[in-house]
Amino acid sequence: MALKIDQNIVGYAIRKDEDDEATVEVPTEAPPEHMHEDVERPEELRGYTYKIKTPLSDHALYITINDMILNVGTRHEQHLPFEIFVNSKNMEHFQWVLALTRVISAVFRKGGDITFLADELQQVFDPQGGYFKKGGKFMPSLVAEIGEVIETHMKRIGLIEDDQLGDAHQALLDEKRAEFAARNAPPPDTLAPEGHSLEPVDDNDAASDFPKGAQQCKKCHQSSVVRMDGCMTCLSCGDSKCG
Repeated sequence: MALKIDQNIVGYAIRKDEDDEATVEVPTEAPPEHMHEDVERPEELRGYTYKIKTPLSDHALYITINDMILNVGTRHEQHLPFEIFVNSKNMEHFQWVLALTRVISAVFRKGGDITFLADELQQVFDPQGGYFKKGGKFMPSLVAEIGEVIETHMKRIGLIEDDQLGDAHQALLDEKRAEFAARNAPPPDTLAPEGHSLEPVDDNDAASDFPKGAQQCKKCHQSSVVRMDGCMTCLSCGDSKCG
């Protein structure tokens, strides 16, 4: 016979063959909560603060990204960025930086796929030219570096997969670096005495793991492209014009 169901189904029971009256209760799991504009901000949020020091200013920028944890204690538990703040003693960029952080925070709270933010910001180029970070990586603009910080944070909380090099690829790069260093090592009679240097050392060069004078890689933006075996090869990501 047909039965009319007037209420929502919230669970079900399985009748055992050996005992018609015995039932097994199977609780239903509540649907996972997703980020949306109406999610109420708790009194306390945990986050990370990242430091940016550019050659464009004497003062550093401190970027704080606070996370919201949804579905705590369930298999759907997830850390999601909720808000971003930028603080600095330098007030030169205060107006547009404040506007940028408010827009980014609004996108965070909107929900959905927010990983596009990191890539979009890193594509912003300063018409007056970019700068090299300590270590030799080129940054096309301050906005791009803020985007890199957001990408770093999203990798930390698992929103973006960290595309690390495989063991075989990393071993090949290490071999290439060692080969290049051996080829370009100065003769023993040109070495400077202990405790002395043959030429001034630039701070950026000292912090870089790549040879001085290496060109910038168009793929990873590191100053790590050198000529090896007649081919321009990046010692950072392995990109090569020879394939």
